[in-house]
Amino acid sequence: MRATIEVSGLRKRFGPTLALDDMTFTVLPGQVTGFVGPNGAGKSTTMRVILGLDAADEGRALIGGRPYTSLRNPLTHVGALLDAGALQPSRTARNHLLWLAHSQGLDGRRVDEVLRQVGMQSAARRRAGGFSLGMRQRLGVAAALLGDPPVLMLDEPVNGLDPEGVVWMRGLLRSLAGEGRAVLVSSHLMSELEDTADHLVVVGKGRVIADTSVADLITTASRGQVTLRTTARSEAMSVLGHAGATTAVTDRDTIVVSRLPSERIVAVLTANGVPFSEVATHRVTLEQAYLDLTADAVEYRGTAR
Repeated sequence: MRATIEVSGLRKRFGPTLALDDMTFTVLPGQVTGFVGPNGAGKSTTMRVILGLDAADEGRALIGGRPYTSLRNPLTHVGALLDAGALQPSRTARNHLLWLAHSQGLDGRRVDEVLRQVGMQSAARRRAGGFSLGMRQRLGVAAALLGDPPVLMLDEPVNGLDPEGVVWMRGLLRSLAGEGRAVLVSSHLMSELEDTADHLVVVGKGRVIADTSVADLITTASRGQVTLRTTARSEAMSVLGHAGATTAVTDRDTIVVSRLPSERIVAVLTANGVPFSEVATHRVTLEQAYLDLTADAVEYRGTAR
């Protein structure tokens, strides 16, 4: 089975609300794909359609070239964590996984393997109702890994995890992609995706806004700007302006320069005897790039006080 998720032309309406509007993207094997967008952008609906929990009005969603509903023993094809709270609270962690394993033709040895993989051996016989959110997240990941699937879908997997757990999750996602699996991760934490994801699908108002690598999105958002530190701010702005640059002041001794590469900036300043202490290519964070990209796709805005 090919380790891919293919979403093509999905449309979905809930009453008067158009939740998905020609949603189209592909999740490839061997990489972590971040699935991001404002609240109400269509992320959860898309994931539910992929897993056959909602039916699309138009379009199709395939896992390894097949719709989810046609998969025999689906946990061996795709593992998913959409809601860490979807547990029977009176069941122990091990029993929760055992009934899932039996439904897929797996034996108890696989249950013990995934409990070790997520670090829950000591909690295996505790009832799930007493688990913290972080422990429920780990148990949900264990369930997703149970069938050793080539495709994984995780919705906000670091919610509730402590710092050690966040580092563990980051390493797990990278290792799963390194094994050739297709990994789709929905998250609001851009700082985590910046360190984890290879690729991003950015959505807003039910449509794909960007489908690109993390590196390319950041490079595009940075707009070739250069940060310059100098004690001769006015003189630097004057000579750079004559050389064709656009400049903007950010603080007393810092200027952001556009339309000139860093090498040319150094040459112009040196030729004119303008002192400077730093010339660095400006790089925005993934969060800044994301906020710029989705500015017109946010349905609800708060007002700071």
